[in-house]
Amino acid sequence: MIIAANLKTNLTRKQTLEYVNELEDFLNKNNISQEVLVFPAASSLNAHSGKVIIGAQNAYATANGAYTGEIGQDHLDEFGIKTILIGHSERRHILGESQEELVKKFNYYKELGYKIIYCVGEPLDVREAGYEPMIEYISDQYEGIDTNYENLIIAYEPVWAIGTGLTPTLEEIEATHKDLKKKSPAPLLYGGSVKVTNANDVLELQSVDGILVGSAALYVEHFCTMCEYAQKIENKN
Repeated sequence: MIIAANLKTNLTRKQTLEYVNELEDFLNKNNISQEVLVFPAASSLNAHSGKVIIGAQNAYATANGAYTGEIGQDHLDEFGIKTILIGHSERRHILGESQEELVKKFNYYKELGYKIIYCVGEPLDVREAGYEPMIEYISDQYEGIDTNYENLIIAYEPVWAIGTGLTPTLEEIEATHKDLKKKSPAPLLYGGSVKVTNANDVLELQSVDGILVGSAALYVEHFCTMCEYAQKIENKN
């Protein structure tokens, strides 16, 4: 399974280093063989060797250049980072990234062989419009994306559930994942108010290949527990 932590605009460089080191120690001591990724804030990126894979929450589709406030490939190369999060709902809905911009970014980092976690999902008004409009809305977010890219991971995140404490039912997650799996052979993660109290149930769903965790992952002990859940499920199966 794939267990990913999006730290968003949280944790300083020092705090992130402590977080990653504690997580690494836990994975080693408990023989966790799952794929574990951490996406720190840009100013907290650092080189790391071990089980934990460090990724970038965002980068511009360039090596470098006159793009104030952005980071590029050169900045990721400095730390040996080859993993990136693209299309997160907060970048779509708060920062206004268009599908065209996301496709450009996707293709740039695809050509470099990056592991890409590509996020899709729907806001509340679309969810309330009905299941078919919801699936159609999400399907539009696949437009221009190479769904057969070998280093692709897709994360389904219902936008209305992020940071609200609300989550779809397990049956709703399973149904949505089953339909989305028809669109790509890539592993499919669930994200959207995943926390230590519901992570095990979500991970046990047949169509879920892992989780993308936001605010709940800021507590490293909680994130470690989620990694342990995944390991126990794999061992059981």
